[in-house]
Amino acid sequence: MNMRATLSILLLSLLTACGGGGDQAIPVGAPVAPNFSDADPVDFKGQRPSRLPVHGIDAARFQKSINWSQARRNGVNFAFLKATEGGDLLDPAFKSHWRGAGRAGVARGAYHFYYFCTTPEVQARWFIRNVPKTKGMLPPVLDMEWNPFSPTCAHRRPDAKVVQDEMRRWIRIVEAHYGQRPIIYTTPRFYKENKLSGFKGYEYWLRTTAKTPREAFPRQSWRFWQYSATGLIDGIAGEVDLNAFSGSRSEWAAWLAARQVR
Repeated sequence: MNMRATLSILLLSLLTACGGGGDQAIPVGAPVAPNFSDADPVDFKGQRPSRLPVHGIDAARFQKSINWSQARRNGVNFAFLKATEGGDLLDPAFKSHWRGAGRAGVARGAYHFYYFCTTPEVQARWFIRNVPKTKGMLPPVLDMEWNPFSPTCAHRRPDAKVVQDEMRRWIRIVEAHYGQRPIIYTTPRFYKENKLSGFKGYEYWLRTTAKTPREAFPRQSWRFWQYSATGLIDGIAGEVDLNAFSGSRSEWAAWLAARQVR
């Protein structure tokens, strides 16, 4: 990483911590300590999310009202926003969330919820059609979990070999377009049933709200941890998913420098 860029981001971090800026947007990359609470907190043993300094959220149509500037001041440093499902569904709140997060200086990325009744090529093109390639955005995310709610796709559960093949095909197209390898989001059950411990070369965003990643995904490295579905943050109406980045503030700065879309 360019040393001057690292020092600039760290200086912005220090200025933010001193309370400067008022209503002005906090620069992207300047981490703010989380000022969150939880409607149903879990006492994680050992690997507590509170020990990690950089936190954020993920949001979809269920988050109907977000004051992004207020949320940013309360420690929402990044946001993964639901964009698409399958080959023809666009989250109705995506465009609004995308604009709001960007204006507030929140590092923003988009995710795609995968369906097994549509080819990965169709789904990749649908994601690309709806998510603008924006300088500074986070890498795209492929959300891989079983879908029990779809009236047409709930019964489709191919074996692990097919699952991994379809994942690679989606990733290949999306990576070529955005210039960054997508992150994989998954759950303990999907991870185990589809042998993703052997799906190497990718960064993972892991959902585990009752156990630590070490307990729920033994020996799996991770970049983001979704640790709560019941977060409470000033500026966001209702409950929201809480997430933590895996490293320190300086590691966050370095990761952003390497992984933002250019």
